Amino acid sequence: MKLVSWNVNGLRAIVGKGFADIFKSFDADFFCLQEIKLQAGQLDLEFEGYDAYYSYADKKGYSGTAIFTKRRPMTVRTSMGVDRHDHEGRIVALEFDNYYVVTVYTPNSQSELARLDYRMDWEAEFRNFLGGLAQNKPVIVCGDMNVAHQEIDLANPKANRMNAGFTDQERQCMTELLNSGFTDTFRTLHPDTTGAYSWWSYRGRAREKNVGWRIDYFLTSDSLRDKISAAEIHPEVTGSDHCPVSLEIEI
Repeated sequence: MKLVSWNVNGLRAIVGKGFADIFKSFDADFFCLQEIKLQAGQLDLEFEGYDAYYSYADKKGYSGTAIFTKRRPMTVRTSMGVDRHDHEGRIVALEFDNYYVVTVYTPNSQSELARLDYRMDWEAEFRNFLGGLAQNKPVIVCGDMNVAHQEIDLANPKANRMNAGFTDQERQCMTELLNSGFTDTFRTLHPDTTGAYSWWSYRGRAREKNVGWRIDYFLTSDSLRDKISAAEIHPEVTGSDHCPVSLEIEI
């Protein structure tokens, strides 16, 4: 089974940048999107053999997630059931016979950490949400989690410590999530790989210089660890300030 995750930074924008060809080239069973930045009815996008499930933000042109899937889910959730966190379209969760697939767009703590307190509350609720799912069956969760977990996961860790995405608090939340029963699939297969990033600033030719951050993930329940066959980052795919990440797993 192959899964792809990509923060497209505007689905309508990337459709004009060859998205259909990129989508088809991956031939994934699940293609998960974050930051789609649209409302229902604003884009007619279909792919043969796939069903699509969207979660829209109340605010126009903001946030939003989606999953295109070849497999018909048993149930679909587009929120955690926590009102203060359920208006920004940040989650799609699909249930199947023996696993869940969840995509997430984790809130950014923003400049001067203006939203860090909100982010910490979100992290706790999201960890509880995943834990509740995992009590029933294994979980595959992917998306833009807006944190570089370890120093190896960004080009300039010393200069960025305590900046949004590399605060001690955000990194600790990722540690706690992993310790609650989840595996970072990329680091499991590539524990010492450096220069592996999924996001680059538009400033200073950062992508050209590969001055980036790994903030897009595939995590799985620990029980699926031995079923992971590939976990990759695809920096050659352009069109967004993020690139896709992928997972191949036998379930």
